[in-house]
Amino acid sequence: MKYYHLYILECSDGLLYTGMTNDLERRLGEHHMGKNPRSFTFKRRPLKLIYRERFIDVRYCIYYEKKIKKWSAAKKRALANGEFDTIQILAECRNMTHHKYQPTKHEIDTAIKEF
Repeated sequence: MKYYHLYILECSDGLLYTGMTNDLERRLGEHHMGKNPRSFTFKRRPLKLIYRERFIDVRYCIYYEKKIKKWSAAKKRALANGEFDTIQILAECRNMTHHKYQPTKHEIDTAIKEF
């Protein structure tokens, strides 16, 4: 059975790289050896594998790679550390215009009556 791997590398400068491959050992070797001088990781070696997940369906692997690439470094580190509650907290919208910060109709009506 063929597998696909989603992985996160921590670079020597602390930045994170997220990628996917169908041969994790080969791909990590390419990163470590600096096979591509134009790659994100080339000047950031040595690298440390901090997360990997295996998929059977390439479409799921691609989907999650694209999703995780958009995450903050804090969310990626929480994923790598298995801190799923932290991921949830970091995913919450903190914009004061978000609906969860807006008063409900009931709260407005109650405030008006109390005024």
